[in-house]
Amino acid sequence: MKGSTIDQNISCYHCGEACRDEQIRQDDKTFCCLGCKTVYNVLRNNKLDQYYQIEAQAGTRQKAAQFGKFDYLDDRKVEEELLLFKDDKISSVKFELPQIHCSACIWLLERLYKFHQGVIESKVNFLRREVTILFEHQKISLKELAGLLQSIGYEPNINLSNTTAKKKRKKIDRKIAYQVGLAGFAFGNIMLLSLPEYFGITEGADQNLSRWFNWLNLLLATPVAIYSGQDYFKSAWHSLKQKRLNIDVPIAVGVLVLYLRSTYEIVAQSGSGYFDSLCGLLFFLLLGRLFQQKVYHQLSFERDYQSYFPIAVSRVEEGQRKSVPLKNLKKGDKIFVRNGELIPVDARLIKGNAKIDNSFISGESRLIEKQLGEKIFAGGKQVGGSIYLEVLKPLDQSRLTSLWNRYAGMKKEKYESHFSKRTDKISEWFTPIILLIAIFSAYFHLSSGWSEAIEVVTSVLIVACPCALALAAPFTLGHAIRKAGRKACYFRDSAVMENLASISHIVFDKTGTLTLKESARFQYVGTQLNDYEKTAFGSLLAQSTHPLSKVLSTELVPDKEAEIDHFEEIEGKGILGIIDGKLFQIGSAKWLNTEIENDGSSIVVFAFEKEVIGYFKIKNSFRSHLKEIVDELGHDHELSMISGDRKGGQENIMKIFPAHSQLLFEQSPEEKVLFIENLKNKKHKVAMVGDGLNDSAALQTADVGISIADDVHAFSPASDIILDGKSFGYLPSLMKLAKYSRNIIWISFGISFLYNLIGLSFAVQGLLSPVIAAILMPVSSISVVGFVSLASWLKKLKAVY
Repeated sequence: MKGSTIDQNISCYHCGEACRDEQIRQDDKTFCCLGCKTVYNVLRNNKLDQYYQIEAQAGTRQKAAQFGKFDYLDDRKVEEELLLFKDDKISSVKFELPQIHCSACIWLLERLYKFHQGVIESKVNFLRREVTILFEHQKISLKELAGLLQSIGYEPNINLSNTTAKKKRKKIDRKIAYQVGLAGFAFGNIMLLSLPEYFGITEGADQNLSRWFNWLNLLLATPVAIYSGQDYFKSAWHSLKQKRLNIDVPIAVGVLVLYLRSTYEIVAQSGSGYFDSLCGLLFFLLLGRLFQQKVYHQLSFERDYQSYFPIAVSRVEEGQRKSVPLKNLKKGDKIFVRNGELIPVDARLIKGNAKIDNSFISGESRLIEKQLGEKIFAGGKQVGGSIYLEVLKPLDQSRLTSLWNRYAGMKKEKYESHFSKRTDKISEWFTPIILLIAIFSAYFHLSSGWSEAIEVVTSVLIVACPCALALAAPFTLGHAIRKAGRKACYFRDSAVMENLASISHIVFDKTGTLTLKESARFQYVGTQLNDYEKTAFGSLLAQSTHPLSKVLSTELVPDKEAEIDHFEEIEGKGILGIIDGKLFQIGSAKWLNTEIENDGSSIVVFAFEKEVIGYFKIKNSFRSHLKEIVDELGHDHELSMISGDRKGGQENIMKIFPAHSQLLFEQSPEEKVLFIENLKNKKHKVAMVGDGLNDSAALQTADVGISIADDVHAFSPASDIILDGKSFGYLPSLMKLAKYSRNIIWISFGISFLYNLIGLSFAVQGLLSPVIAAILMPVSSISVVGFVSLASWLKKLKAVY
């Protein structure tokens, strides 16, 4: 429509901005530029028109696409810097998308697979404005993927200089700081200029001065209303366009009414207006929002960067293996990885046969063989013999955390926060009820004049804002997770803490969970092992992560490592290896088809070329104070023990567990899963406590999987909680902490509702000014945070911690 008269009031169907320069029409819709029209056509052609139904005019204005802008992404070195993961088929990348701003953005970006069959999955992190994409690089290249995002209005912000930089703590949004500053500046100055009005000095010459001051107040308040209040107006407008009411609607109405009423009084010279109330209102509202944002960022920061898993890795120094914390790894370090262990850093294979299971990253459990010199990405799991790697990048803890969460989402039903759902339900009916109360209050006070009615309505709308409701659950759960972390107990996310509070049945594994390998006593029975056999069996045991293998590896320490041609660990049975063309097996008596009288010891049988040559009897010692720990847990939970061991030690176990507990022996991993599923079918909420690597299926099946990590190398993606073995005695306190945290949240909700009830009772009577209401609004959030912090110092809570 170039060259014709342009109606400045028409907004773009895609981005919502005014069509000032040109108007392009299609399908009875108007677009401000060719870019917006192009995005609309892309969405329509891919049957994604629902994007505009979720939130009208949700897009962003499109810049002219630059031809060849992403050509540099074809460079192999650039690709290596950007990719989180790559195998022979699948790659993963994370892009920063500043355009993300609403639920429609999330809906669209998580449906990228509809635009191109090469996209497998895309997940949005709304707070960080990031999207993580899993794609088949043989079908769509990194350059094409960036171009796809650009074509739908989400051009990636790629800054290569920051790809390897250390992540820094996210700063508070500068915009809200500027808004607070402007509102505070105007609030102070308007109060100063309003002194004649406050003291009633408005006669004679002072009256003219007072009028000039009123006009200055209007001048100061206008940018405050426009700039500081813009987020409330935008949010309210989008909410109304969707025919819904959010909590910003009454605030926006209150600010608008105050501004228009005050402007009318000054222009008509009938009063001095309420600009001090308006600026004070926005100042304290934004101050509360700033406080809330800071709390959320603090929790996010501590979760991503301080809650380190209790994992270490074997670093090779001068031919010797030494266990070191992951965070101490540097580029160029050599590390040793056993069968079943997670590879926590990007590294290069320098020795061994690497068969990598990338299901933790991609969801596909196929094994990928790597050649010497090839890169192996963090998150893969070695299957088979041990390997030696050279570190290419140091630890990225936030990446491990995000993989852990994603893996849990793939393998078990995603937790949905009960408190989040409750808050959402409250918000659905809260705003309409408050609006009705405001209307009735206005009608009641109308007989006293419009000014009083407006003040009452504004006070009611402001004082009833339920900000503390949104803050109570994340702050309380985050606080509890941080406390648990100090006891070497690590949570996958806050929903796990919430779910832990509802557990009714706890299932224990035995070996490696109730028993300690350090104090185990063992006895060998059979043909004496020669040096060759000791070296072979010792080398096999060094590859295994099973607790019994760890015990025996301290007894059979080979002088040198044997070259293992093939290694396999069979869950619930044992391990086998081929050395010099000969078959060596270590495992259970049942697996190796031999009968051995059991006196309560754990039996590990050794076989050479399918002939049993001897076995180890291992007398396990139970963890210290195990009886007291189990008794305390039994007060509030039903308990069971399920083990793959034989029944020989049943009498000792029966002395520890309550009489009504179920004690099952000789159970396969599949039978453990069936047992937990049966409990869940009987409406029990089940927690499984086991060895993270060898009970992975049972941990995944349970409502909460708790991995006991005596071996600091044993991080299990299947678990929801990792508890250091030295902190096993903390388990009863952990269960109490979860329930106590749930109670704190309910009390916080009660504080918030009580605050609203008391505030409303004063506001509807006209006894509360809008400024005081705005001051009280952030006070409710501060009171919740203060209550949670204070609760941690109570004697009862100290006992829990």
